[in-house]
Amino acid sequence: MAGHNKWSKVKRLKGALDAKRGKLFSRLSKEIAVAARLGGGNPAFNPRLRSAVLAARVQSMPSDNIERAIRKGCGEIETGSIEEIIYEGYAPGGVAVLVETATDNRNRTAADMRSIFTKHHGNLGSSGSVAYLFERVGEMTLLLSAASEERVLEVILEAGARELSADDDHHIIITPPDQLYAVAEALKQAGLETDSQKLTFIPQTTSAVDDTATARRILLLCEALEENDDVLNVHSNAGISDDVLAGFALH
Repeated sequence: MAGHNKWSKVKRLKGALDAKRGKLFSRLSKEIAVAARLGGGNPAFNPRLRSAVLAARVQSMPSDNIERAIRKGCGEIETGSIEEIIYEGYAPGGVAVLVETATDNRNRTAADMRSIFTKHHGNLGSSGSVAYLFERVGEMTLLLSAASEERVLEVILEAGARELSADDDHHIIITPPDQLYAVAEALKQAGLETDSQKLTFIPQTTSAVDDTATARRILLLCEALEENDDVLNVHSNAGISDDVLAGFALH
């Protein structure tokens, strides 16, 4: 999953966009509401909701906000119906892009997605056009300083993890979707607390990007998508080369 790790590194170059723009809690609330609507309001029986609640707590989202989002998802608070829609498309250079959204108006969101892709030299695709290039997995991170690679491997492999890699600061653990919480619990029992865990999409193959101009266009498209109020997550299979990454700075 080297391409996945590179893309994670590229995204970090952009900074914490959601937090800077005051949209983080709104986005977290939508994810919690969608998860509760699809799988019920009890995190003990709803893996996706457990993941969403954990992500919210990591970001210090108040418990009242979390509970309110769960109640909205379960229909206990009168609100517009929010549905989850995944949009698929292509960024410059033929790079695949998968966009997770939660919306109360699919016509508005579809129009926004089409406009953003077009404005940033991409193309909005039809359902199924790029989804097959991505895989749903569990992902968690653990600070490198928390334990050695050997120690982490010892714990996670027995618990059902699939893969271990690292970036500059973290061990990155990949699991089958249904093993995410078993692996997280095994780490916790071993005295190793993860600092994030979530269900996500990762690319099964990457599309090579070897020039700065294309890389910049891809990042600007993804940034514009992430700025949209209805967007939860943006995934790409961009395989941006180390040379481009080394000289790349997003202003």
